Amino acid sequence: MPLWTVYHSPGVFSDADKAALAEAITDIYGRVMPRFYVGIVYREVAPQDMYIGGKPAGRFVRFVMEHIAREFPNLEASRRFIDRVNQVIAPYVAERGCDWELHIDETPFDLWSINGHYPPRGGTPDEARWISENRASARTHG
Repeated sequence: MPLWTVYHSPGVFSDADKAALAEAITDIYGRVMPRFYVGIVYREVAPQDMYIGGKPAGRFVRFVMEHIAREFPNLEASRRFIDRVNQVIAPYVAERGCDWELHIDETPFDLWSINGHYPPRGGTPDEARWISENRASARTHG
């Protein structure tokens, strides 16, 4: 499951921006995993509460991604993903004059569950069913 926490300065995102960006982020992952895996949390941070280099951050956005459902097999794959993310978020940050950072934490796949179910591995019949049903359910394969 990817969980994104987006820390941002006030006024950077409207409610419509948040919805559109959430859809675009979910689209990145939706080609390879169930869309319901993707969670996005927006956290507005007051200027006096976000500092970069010891100074108030101004128009700044920090994207923190927690990946559990998949791991990057190599550096090239992670760079392709990060480049894609930067392309998707650019209209919301770069084109609005914001500074931004992002990072990804990878958690071992075996350390999560959804609604009490252990998720199936990628490419399995159970995962295909989870994708088509867009919900968690009991595994039917080992």
